[in-house]
Amino acid sequence: MTDGSKKISCMGVVGDGCGGGREFIIEGGELFAYDALSKKSIILLKDIKNAQNISKKSCILTIECSDGVFEFDLSLMKKI
Repeated sequence: MTDGSKKISCMGVVGDGCGGGREFIIEGGELFAYDALSKKSIILLKDIKNAQNISKKSCILTIECSDGVFEFDLSLMKKI
């Protein structure tokens, strides 16, 4: 469980839909996409409470929190 200071992340596999080769990180209640080649990151979503896990399949990030699970669609760039 994150207390706002711990980092939870997963890697996007190249060729597996959106975000291939990028690391997706939840830290401080924010979801970031980090590109190791450019060394840049962007904030995708804010106000994530008590995140416990993140995983990626195709263009969908699944974020597990202590009070439920939600998905973020990378192709739409929004929570679904």
